[in-house]
Amino acid sequence: MEPGFDDLLLMLKETRGFDFTGYKPSTLQRRIRRRMAGLNLATFGEYGDYLELEPDEFTVLFDSMLINVTGFFRDPAAWQTLSDRVIPELLSAKNDRAPIRVWSAGCATGEEAYTLAIILAEALGPEQFRERLKIYATDLDEEALQQARIGAYDQHGLADLPGNFREAYFEPSGTRHAFRRDLRRQVIFGRNDLTHDAPISRVDLLVSRNTLMYFNAET
Repeated sequence: MEPGFDDLLLMLKETRGFDFTGYKPSTLQRRIRRRMAGLNLATFGEYGDYLELEPDEFTVLFDSMLINVTGFFRDPAAWQTLSDRVIPELLSAKNDRAPIRVWSAGCATGEEAYTLAIILAEALGPEQFRERLKIYATDLDEEALQQARIGAYDQHGLADLPGNFREAYFEPSGTRHAFRRDLRRQVIFGRNDLTHDAPISRVDLLVSRNTLMYFNAET
């Protein structure tokens, strides 16, 4: 481990409540060093001193470390398998009125959660969707969660969404398009640290593709 790195992580935990000890060190070091290079700082110790003097830097650092890379139907083949095989099996195993609970763990700015909503609305129909479904979408980054709760995206953000889904599930909202209000109520966003907080219980489907790749083996 590089000198000063553990001390920096301890500082982030004690001063800001973010515990990154369960994440892959190589990923964290690469992203922290990118910030250090922009500030002409050579060591993790120097960067820790800089954080104490310039608290606004914490926000920039966390934006880099929390890695909010996501998109609608990211990796389409995986979503096709979910739609064609997993969801039908899940629904066939439940009676027609049983509630369905889904957890998007590491939802970032919401695209994964709303992709799940689209797939399940297609499978259930809007009425059953509203009556039976709850999608719990969690992340560590409160700023990303605020964007997710609004559920509005620009044309670039919707570029990978098939046209028929864009028309069926998004409504104009100023210069953006927002996920349908009547369905959005079933998608509930909240903060959760997967490495420490209690999990959401009794879920029928857990999706964590945005998150697991960043954890170390022990986590």
